[in-house]
Amino acid sequence: MDIDTIRKRELIQLFEGVMNINTAEEISILFEDLCTKNELNSFAQRFSVAKMLKAGYTYQKIENETGASTATISRVKRALTDGNNALNKLIENVNFKQKSAQ
Repeated sequence: MDIDTIRKRELIQLFEGVMNINTAEEISILFEDLCTKNELNSFAQRFSVAKMLKAGYTYQKIENETGASTATISRVKRALTDGNNALNKLIENVNFKQKSAQ
């Protein structure tokens, strides 16, 4: 079995395990165990960039507010426009939960 097949199997098991976690706090603890601070900061930055792109902010405004490079902003934009739509769904879900809580 090649390494990519093994890694894919491990990732699927990881993702299935995450799906069984019940709270954001538990997921936060898991990701703190799995990721470096820089990796977590990159996730957070990309999520902020995605929300700002969806809200219509310019690259310049996003770069100034998040510190993300234009390459990162472009990468996130590609994920939003040409990706698997998962990031769009995540943002919609977060926005829905925020509106429901108000």
